[in-house]
Amino acid sequence: MRGAKSAKWVVGAIVVAMTMTACGGGSDDEGKAASKEKGKPAGYISMDNGEPQKPLIPADTNESVGSNVIRSLFTQLLEFDKDGGIVYTNAESVKSTDSKTWTVKLKDGWKFHDGTPVTAESYVKAWNWYANVDNNMQNAFWFGDIAGYADVHPEKGKAKKDSMSGLKVVDDTTFTIELTEAVPYFEYKLGYSTFAPLPEVFYKDTKAFGQAPVGNGPYVFEKWDHKKLIQVKANPDYTGPNKAKNKGVLFKNYATIEAAYQDLLSGNLDLIKQVGPKDLPKYKADLGDRVIDEPWAGLQTITPVFYSKTFKGINPKVIQGLSMGIDRATITKTVLNGTRNPATSFTPPGVAGHQNLNTDVFTFDAAKAKKLVTENGGVPDNKMWIQYNADGGHKEWVTAVCESIRNSTGVDCIPDAKPDFQTDLEARDNKQVKSAYRGGWVADYPVNANFMKELYGTGAEANNGFFSDKEVDAAFKKGDNAKSLDESVKAFQDAEQLLLEKMPAIPLWEYKTNGGFSKAVDNVGIDFHGDYVLTNVTVK
Repeated sequence: MRGAKSAKWVVGAIVVAMTMTACGGGSDDEGKAASKEKGKPAGYISMDNGEPQKPLIPADTNESVGSNVIRSLFTQLLEFDKDGGIVYTNAESVKSTDSKTWTVKLKDGWKFHDGTPVTAESYVKAWNWYANVDNNMQNAFWFGDIAGYADVHPEKGKAKKDSMSGLKVVDDTTFTIELTEAVPYFEYKLGYSTFAPLPEVFYKDTKAFGQAPVGNGPYVFEKWDHKKLIQVKANPDYTGPNKAKNKGVLFKNYATIEAAYQDLLSGNLDLIKQVGPKDLPKYKADLGDRVIDEPWAGLQTITPVFYSKTFKGINPKVIQGLSMGIDRATITKTVLNGTRNPATSFTPPGVAGHQNLNTDVFTFDAAKAKKLVTENGGVPDNKMWIQYNADGGHKEWVTAVCESIRNSTGVDCIPDAKPDFQTDLEARDNKQVKSAYRGGWVADYPVNANFMKELYGTGAEANNGFFSDKEVDAAFKKGDNAKSLDESVKAFQDAEQLLLEKMPAIPLWEYKTNGGFSKAVDNVGIDFHGDYVLTNVTVK
């Protein structure tokens, strides 16, 4: 989730859903410490965020800070509850008897923020536009399962048609989706915000829309003060199950996570998703019962870029050696203050098919690490870099990982800081990463395929390491075309065993929310994605 999002790249966090784990606020005395934020309208809440990488269009948002806003403004067909179960939002039902042809029935009465109705055409037209290669949407490949995708998104050249043959409008509230081949988990994919509908006003001026979106979600766009904040207000006409219990949200941009935490302590911020390493040892003492300390379906990795001099044509056993040179247990215990669990696979707990690979590749062994690196060709120039965003609280652990690699393998590992998440993502997208980057991924849907196909499939939008392997692609295809969801999950588990041999990334640890909230708000909790359920937060 980079966010998925596709799933999104994680700055430190992402998204908005519906159900939550409730966390109580403080006492009545604490309630007297109202928000001190200047310029925040009464009844609004605030959250640390960042500057979105792209304009606010659902299919062009592939990172966490933009997804936070998109999720507040748009509602797609379905969402997921705290346990990853499907909850229908704009859809009344999504049905299939063969996993190839799907029938979607919408709930009556839904409207966009401009008062126009949300219809079957709103979805079909939007998906066709998103998928069209001429429109250059980051997440176009998410529609690749639909019959006729190759016509609107050929591998080379411009679109041959303006619509996919697999999408058919039946009536105002019904449409059908025909896939090229059966995909048992396709319904789960529809929970990703890329599948949101669009109003007719979008097509009149797409550029202007990206700066001031008109959605169908629980909040209505108000303003975007670039590099500072995005403000949305509660939608009084919203008919979904996740109607806002506050009057609006300020998504505030901070240069560092430490600055955001200081604002939280001083009453100038209501919600912080992730406390930085410097403050982790004391944040529970600082916040008391206003702490959020919960796991979620996300994974931290180091992702080699295979176009770089460092990793082009490298023997995967060298990457296995680098992985074994990382002392995950010590780093999670000390630098991250016990707030993470070392990874045991390429998927996190909480998604169907998560498994412990029971491998020593993820276990620290300095002697074996050095042997694997040196006996299998080594690293060119004996040097590598790990790129990360300096605004996300990553400096300390990236430094520790580099020191561990350097001390155990002899490879000179250098942290490569980018000033903010946007700059970090642009370097990835433009093939400007020196060696490797800090990867952070959150589930878009709770199936193991989401942590493999979207990240390591040849040509996948979120495959910023440009890993490509025919055996891996074939294993993914087998999972996609299995006869049932259970068989698909099992096939992707088999594919994960293959990833261990190929090493497209180095899993580090499972994500966890270590954040908190101010004395001015209550009813704070996180969803399946690890994001605050903003609609449930109330102002004291």
